[in-house]
Amino acid sequence: MPTELEELVEFLHHGNKDIRQIATENLVGYSTAQSSLFKRNELEPIRDLKLLIKDYTPIAAHALTILINLSTDAEVLEALAGDDAFLESLLSRILSSTDVNADAQCMLLANLSKSPSITKLSTLSRVPVASLSASKLAIDQLLDAFVKGSAGSYNKNANYDYLSYLFSDLAKFPAGRKHFLTPRKSDADVVPISKIMVFTEHSSTIRRRGVANTLKNSAFSTSDHAALLSEPEIHLLPYILLPLMGSESYSSEDSDGMLDECQLLDHDKKREPQVDILVTHLETLLLLTTTREGRDRLREVKVYPIVRELHEAVEDEGVREGCDRLVQVLMRDEEGEGTEEGKGDDQRIEEVDEEEEMIEVL
Repeated sequence: MPTELEELVEFLHHGNKDIRQIATENLVGYSTAQSSLFKRNELEPIRDLKLLIKDYTPIAAHALTILINLSTDAEVLEALAGDDAFLESLLSRILSSTDVNADAQCMLLANLSKSPSITKLSTLSRVPVASLSASKLAIDQLLDAFVKGSAGSYNKNANYDYLSYLFSDLAKFPAGRKHFLTPRKSDADVVPISKIMVFTEHSSTIRRRGVANTLKNSAFSTSDHAALLSEPEIHLLPYILLPLMGSESYSSEDSDGMLDECQLLDHDKKREPQVDILVTHLETLLLLTTTREGRDRLREVKVYPIVRELHEAVEDEGVREGCDRLVQVLMRDEEGEGTEEGKGDDQRIEEVDEEEEMIEVL
C-alpha cells in the first residue's frame, strides 16, 4: 500500500492543476531529504517533473527547484543531461525574453554541466533566436544571453548569472575550451571567451566567480596561451590583473612596462573582495607561466609588483600562498640564463619574503 508521500508523488501527473501545484509545493523539501522518493517506478517522478517545467508558472517554479536539488544525484543527473528533448525544452525557456523562471532554468542547466554529455552544447544546432543571437549553436546563444541579459536587459525577470558556472564546467572539457578559444567566423571572428572576460569586475559575485573559473579552465590549453596573451587577439591579462589591484600607487620603476589598463587607476579602485576569486585569478596566472612565452610576458608587464602588493594587502593564507607560488616562478632564472642581474632579483625577493613573512613554497 503506497505511503502518503508516495501518493503525493503520484499527484505530479494529476489532471487538476491545483492538485499538481499542491504536490510540487509540498515535495520541494523532500527533494533534498529523500531523493529516493523520486526514483521509484524507474524514475517516473523525474519524467513527470520534466514535463512540469512547461506547466503554469508556480508549478514550473517548484518543479525546477526540485530538479535542481535532485540533479546532484548521479542517476538523476544522467537522466536529465542525456535527454535531448528535455535539454531543448530547457534551452527554449532560458533563451526566451519573457520566461519568468529563466534564472532557475539557468541554475538547473549549470548543474547538468557536471555531466560530460553536456558538451553537446558546443555542437548542438538549433533555430537562431531573434533579437538575441544569429548563431545556430546552442552555446553561442547562451553566451549572447549571458552578455546581453546582464541585469535584466534581455529578460526583465532574469540576469543569467548562473550561466557562468555552466561555462566554467564546459571549459573543463577539451571541446568546451576549443569553442571558447576559437574565433567565430559567423560572429566577425570574435573569440567567444572575449565576450565574458569583461565581467571579472562585475557587481555580481556569482558572475565574477563563474567567469574567473572559466578563464582558469580555458588556460589549461597551453597551445592557446599566445592568443590569450596577445593584445591584437584576446588580451586576457588586464581582466585577470585588475581584480588583483586596489588603489595603491607604484614607483616609476615598478610601473614602467605595466599594461596601460593597470596604470593610473582611480583613487577609489577596489580590489576583488572574495578571496576564492583572487586565488582563482592567481591560479590562472600560474597556468600562463607553464610556457616560456607566458613567463616572459608576465615579467614584461610587471606582474610581480602587483602580486607583491596583493600579498601585503590581503591577509588570507590561500591568497598569500598563491602569490608566493607565482613569485617563485616569475623571479627565478630560466634554465641556462642565470645572470648577475637575475641574482640581484632573487636577493630582492628573499628580502621581501623575510619582511612580509611570505610562506615558503617548496
